[in-house]
Amino acid sequence: MRLDRLGSDDPRDVLRALRAALGAGPAVALGSSAALPDEVSSGTAVVVTTSGSSGVPKSVMLSRAALTSSALATAERIGAGQWLLALPASYVAGVQVLVRSLVQGTEPAVLAGRFSPAAFAHVVSGMHSSRGGERVPTYTSLVPAQLQTLVDAADDDADVARALRSFEAILIGGQALPVALRERAAELGARIVRTYGSSETAGGCVYDGVPLDGVTVAAVDGELRISGPTLADGYLGDDELTERIFVRDDAGTRWYRTGDAGQVDDGIVRVTGRIDNVIVSGGVNVSLDRVERIVRELLDAVVVGAPDERWGETPVIVAARAGVPDPDAALAAAREAVAAQLGKPARPSRILLLDELPRLASGKPDRRALTAIAAG
Repeated sequence: MRLDRLGSDDPRDVLRALRAALGAGPAVALGSSAALPDEVSSGTAVVVTTSGSSGVPKSVMLSRAALTSSALATAERIGAGQWLLALPASYVAGVQVLVRSLVQGTEPAVLAGRFSPAAFAHVVSGMHSSRGGERVPTYTSLVPAQLQTLVDAADDDADVARALRSFEAILIGGQALPVALRERAAELGARIVRTYGSSETAGGCVYDGVPLDGVTVAAVDGELRISGPTLADGYLGDDELTERIFVRDDAGTRWYRTGDAGQVDDGIVRVTGRIDNVIVSGGVNVSLDRVERIVRELLDAVVVGAPDERWGETPVIVAARAGVPDPDAALAAAREAVAAQLGKPARPSRILLLDELPRLASGKPDRRALTAIAAG
């Protein structure tokens, strides 16, 4: 199968390329700056380059079957209707918004240009609300930072609040969703669905802790592993990594090793953090993900590790200046909350305020950049 690199991030161009890729081809490469071969296996439809938020980007091969299985399972779980694309079209969550639209035979609404509450409300107001006299449910997919922006604006803007309430479901993924933010969104009437997944699983495959139909999640030695029809074929041009990350058990079932720590209790998946996102502070292993989850219940922030003369490494809170009017009080509250739940060695040592947090195209915080800033 020929692989075409799409030289455009325009959602309409991506939609046309995906329509062809899900049919007779050719396959399409999205979001890649690396040199890629001209040919891929016949089943491949899309090659998505991962965001590389904490490591080297990888080119993930997704088949037609994986993409359509995910789209159909999503419709089965939350319903079908018209989708709004508010994420980059080359990001796997954006790709799936377009794939769901193609599978359902609907035209997606597109929020082009810079994301803002006003632009969001304007696009939502133009979405089709009925067909043949019957209401058409609407859906969208956002990252927590976008939801935070909308919820903050909705307090004073009735149009934004109305837009949030209009969706049958708003999928939220890419980062942990603070409980306080979800509660604020619910108070506005927004119906939030937390998703968990990655490019390697064709996007979110666990909704509000429950795997989609056909998807199985298991914890093996504390690491979450996923199997099912939505798994990627592997990494283009890296057979060694493919064999290490996609493994088979004694029964021949193929599993994706997520690298996430977590557990599955009574069919409910709970993610506790990245296995490798750990620092050693004063001789004690500290999970930065667990620290961040506690901190994010108090303020919108990212937690990274930084060198410390006394302790070797310590957690550091990084946040946007505008969201932290009293840094000393915020740090004190965070240290108290973290110490109560994880112990004193896990307490953040300081808070670093930036005019704006660097983010990847996916909307996720650029953790590599933030770690470098904290270290400097």
